[in-house]
Amino acid sequence: MKNYNIRGENIEVTPAIRDYVEKKVNKLDRYFVETPDTSVNVKLKVNPDKTSKVEITIPMPQLVLRAEETNEDMYAAIDRIADKLERQIRKHKTKVNRKLREKGSTRELFTPDAVLKEKQARKEEDSELQIVRTKHFNLKPMDSEEAVLQMNLLGHNFFIYTDAETNHTNIVYRRKDGKYGLIETK
Repeated sequence: MKNYNIRGENIEVTPAIRDYVEKKVNKLDRYFVETPDTSVNVKLKVNPDKTSKVEITIPMPQLVLRAEETNEDMYAAIDRIADKLERQIRKHKTKVNRKLREKGSTRELFTPDAVLKEKQARKEEDSELQIVRTKHFNLKPMDSEEAVLQMNLLGHNFFIYTDAETNHTNIVYRRKDGKYGLIETK
């Protein structure tokens, strides 16, 4: 049984929208042997530019499913976010069940007794996580604009540098929307 908490910001959550969200999220049940008893937190928002933003968070014992999507059409955003959640479940199952696939259905991963199997798989996976390359470099003092230029010259998605004014280590990065972000340390 799922407990839906659907909130709207700058939008009234109509029965049609509520039913559509529940229908899309309920399709994820096919990945589970038993339907998990979970809370589904949904935030629907209409931005001032008339775009719709949908955020869904589903906390579960083995993982937290979370996705957000922005689109001009609320229903299209709900469709796309359901696809994202489905990909997350598939990715998680693949990762956890990498070495156990031949022993049975992947659907059994989300049964209550699968928690122990998952912990064992995580231990195996942690042993596979190893650093295979180390780089050393001096952080040159510069401003954020120069750091973005350096990042673009190198063809990287992020760049670490020392801020010339504060002398703190900062990070610039390229966002999914093509703009840039800045992480400042203290």
